[in-house]
Amino acid sequence: MAQIDIAHFEQVDVRTGTVVDAQPFPEARKASIKLWVDFGGEIGVRQSSAQLTVHYTPDRLIGRQVIAVVNFPPRRIGGFESQVLVLGVPDENGAVVLLRPDIKVPDGGKMF
Repeated sequence: MAQIDIAHFEQVDVRTGTVVDAQPFPEARKASIKLWVDFGGEIGVRQSSAQLTVHYTPDRLIGRQVIAVVNFPPRRIGGFESQVLVLGVPDENGAVVLLRPDIKVPDGGKMF
C-alpha cells in the first residue's frame, strides 16, 4: 500500500451532508441511485450516483447524513453528472454500506 504524507491527506475535502432527494437510476450500467446531498453553506446541494441498491432504497435515504469527498472533478455516469463521491465500505458480499456520523452533525462539517 502506498503511503501519503499529511499534506496530501489534507487536500482531500471530506464533508458531511444530508440526502435531500434520492431517485432510482435505471440508466446506469450497474444498479445505482441518484442522490442530491445538501452540504450547507458555501457548497450547497451536490449530486452523486451511488451503487447502493442492495441495502438502501431511495425513500429510506432521504434525510440520512452521509460523508462524501466534495473536491473531486465531476464525472458523467449514464448522462448524469456525479459531483461528489459518497463514501462507503463493502459488506461481507461486497455491497456498499454508507459511512455516516453516528451523531447528527452540521451539514458541511469537514473531516479532520
